[in-house]
Amino acid sequence: MTTRDRLARHSTFSNPGRHGRLLRELSGIEEICTAVSNLVLHYRAEAHLLRDDRRCEINSRWVSTLLDLDQARHPRPALDPRPPGDRVAGCCRDHSLLAVAALREHETPARTRVGFTGYFPGPPDFRGDHVVAEWWNGHRWQRFDPELEPGSRSFDVRDLPTGEGAPFETAAEVWTGYRAGRLDSVRYGVAPNSELSGPGFIRTYVIMEVLHRYGHETLLWDEVGTGITDSDADEVARLLLAADAGDSAAEDHLERQFQTDPKLRPAPTVTQLSPYGDPPVTIDLTPHPRP
Repeated sequence: MTTRDRLARHSTFSNPGRHGRLLRELSGIEEICTAVSNLVLHYRAEAHLLRDDRRCEINSRWVSTLLDLDQARHPRPALDPRPPGDRVAGCCRDHSLLAVAALREHETPARTRVGFTGYFPGPPDFRGDHVVAEWWNGHRWQRFDPELEPGSRSFDVRDLPTGEGAPFETAAEVWTGYRAGRLDSVRYGVAPNSELSGPGFIRTYVIMEVLHRYGHETLLWDEVGTGITDSDADEVARLLLAADAGDSAAEDHLERQFQTDPKLRPAPTVTQLSPYGDPPVTIDLTPHPRP
């Protein structure tokens, strides 16, 4: 089975469980993106709509959990409008993973991509961390941002430009550009002049990019990449860029590393941090059912 074939099947995290019908009712990328925006409230961009007692919803790492929350409030099709304040709290990772889940439910290869963008409001010349989605259109991987409405930007939000310097840059592209002296690392992260920016943060996101690529779609505040050195990240980024360029040997090698290298291979537990500053917790990833 090829990597692409595997990406047409659900990961543990994208599996909608008993809610598969909700996603199968969606037809085409545009309906999928409309539904995603209808179901998920961005915990930062729409923070004024999020009640304090619902902040924990941002840790709904499984699509089945997210849809459980939605259907408990709104037991109806995903395109039926939800009041903005009643949507499930999440972030770009959840928007994109939900879109990927809908595509996989239709047996279409899809995956999430981890990187950075400057097309949302924020400090000038700063690129914030972001997750978008890709699907195999029969000829190539087509990248899209399910959070954006068509026509809202100067580029096609359903077929994003790719490569270093594009509106969305992968973590591997940013790391490679930084290491070559082309990019200023302090311009990338969650916020300028914070510990969540700069070389160490980008390096962690290179590892997160690998995890997401092969169906281990971590939360953005999960602790990953422990023990990864700059030279490790250089090699992983090189393989990611080669695989994106169509090098099947690089793709196979990287996937084998993901499965066998202790520095990359997902553990049965993960330390979940918090964007709200809550104490870290250890999450057991093994017992969650995969219906």
